[in-house]
Amino acid sequence: MIVRQLSDIRRTDRLVKSKGWDSARLLLKGDGMGFSFHITTMYAGEELRMHYQNHLEAVFVLDGIGTIEDLGTGEVHELSPGVMYALNNNDRHIVRPESDILTACVFNPPVTGREVHDENGAYPAAVDAPALKVAVNS
Repeated sequence: MIVRQLSDIRRTDRLVKSKGWDSARLLLKGDGMGFSFHITTMYAGEELRMHYQNHLEAVFVLDGIGTIEDLGTGEVHELSPGVMYALNNNDRHIVRPESDILTACVFNPPVTGREVHDENGAYPAAVDAPALKVAVNS
């Protein structure tokens, strides 16, 4: 059994920060679950252009408001607490947070924890890096 506290994770190298967002990675590839699980905050006023070419992602909005634009169709969807979106076709998209948006995210295949978006807004297919440490109930 794996038990972790979000506040503890935020004090480790499992908290990854980049331009416009931060992500507390509670479960990673090294945990052996077959997916990774993150609590991610996207910052108000940013325009986050992403295209996960190597991963599928499901996102559940816990707090905050904004929009997500599907760049393949041009459709724009409102984001607010209780909304889930799934990037089931490696969809190119832009998230525009009007306020900070707090989300719970699942990635398949799981990320290792070292990834940040590349110039295309994607995570690499695989990163061979040492496992990130967590000292609390892991």
